[in-house]
Amino acid sequence: MVPHLVTALTGPINELEQRILDATPVIERWFRLEWMEHTPPLYCAVDIRNAGFKLAPVDTNLYPDGWHNLSPDTLPLAVQAAQAAIEKICPEARNLLIVPENGKPSSFYLASLQRLQEIFRMAGLNVRLGSIDPALKRSTTLTLPDGDKLTLEPAQRTRFRLGLKHFDPCTILLNNDLAAGAPGILEDLPEQYLLPPLQAGWSVRRKSRHFQSYDEVSKRFGKLLGVDPWLINPLFATCGEIDIHATDGGECLRNHVDALLTKIRRKYKEYGIAEKPFVVVKADQGTRGMGIMTVRDLKDLAGLDRPGRPAPELPRGEVIIQEGVLTNERVHDAVAEPVVYLIDRYVVGGFYRIHAERGVDENLNAPGARFVPLPFAGNAHLPRPGAKGEARPPNRFYMYGVIARLAMVAASYELEATDPELQALA
Repeated sequence: MVPHLVTALTGPINELEQRILDATPVIERWFRLEWMEHTPPLYCAVDIRNAGFKLAPVDTNLYPDGWHNLSPDTLPLAVQAAQAAIEKICPEARNLLIVPENGKPSSFYLASLQRLQEIFRMAGLNVRLGSIDPALKRSTTLTLPDGDKLTLEPAQRTRFRLGLKHFDPCTILLNNDLAAGAPGILEDLPEQYLLPPLQAGWSVRRKSRHFQSYDEVSKRFGKLLGVDPWLINPLFATCGEIDIHATDGGECLRNHVDALLTKIRRKYKEYGIAEKPFVVVKADQGTRGMGIMTVRDLKDLAGLDRPGRPAPELPRGEVIIQEGVLTNERVHDAVAEPVVYLIDRYVVGGFYRIHAERGVDENLNAPGARFVPLPFAGNAHLPRPGAKGEARPPNRFYMYGVIARLAMVAASYELEATDPELQALA
């Protein structure tokens, strides 16, 4: 279900956390019923921010890397979840092809690929790496910093199948976000399972569509627990593609930012929160935390579309304006946020993303970030059902696991809504 892990917060739990802990049987039943109706993505990683008064996801990555940042102690959980996923998708599977990112891989990405390959190998599969990068013409062996080696092989396409020389997989696992669009080599593969599906790629996917689905999920979940959905849901707005040089380009952004800040101020006033609200403007498609702008006041947009004045750096293309969520987490005195990893419907671990040079209201997914695994808790720290109030040492990671699984439910809604086969039947 959710591993018992140690988190950085040690203070008393708040009302929202207590409500979630007390409702565990209701919550787990709700998730079981959801997975009877909807299919989760094979894997994902969810960035979560805990402001103390609010706990919410701020990003959901359907092509996660960073697997090597998980604690080795969590490997058995990941292997067990991978086995469950494969048994459900393709019980007769023996071979799995992982399709990595195109281009020259960094040592960070190679270490992640190695751990991902290890997870599925330990789950009982023959696993090889098949690149769809046109620049890769022959098998290439790459050496990792620890001396281990990985072999990338050029993927080969037959009429209805994708594989390698003398290697015919049942399932193809994409670890390539297809930001440039789905290449023909991945299209029309009716005899194999392609996971995640092509519509999960960033050429199709939009963060605004995901958070629209999450908005629906959070309202239903909030009603289930009797809590305000805002406590687990970041407000957002969209402004399409912004051209700051157009007459109304900056005006559209300012209007949406002003309206969203006003909504957040009302919520802060309702709950007696003294913090200064802020919003985050970021690309509606794509990942890696690039091109993210924090706006605390309309004055921050003063240079927008005004000749002769320096304009703030904006993400390119379509943008989403999202309520900013403070982080109340610290690791070694540095600002931190948890990132939770899931395979199929199971939480398999996570880590803290920390950044010593960033503030509590800034993006931490930036150069200079470091990663600290969320380790297992000792037996003395495990929650004891039936213990009263503060005598029970709550496991905060359970709350993180709940929020991450809500984001995964939203991702399943999102993929269903963009599935071309389901759209054709509608």
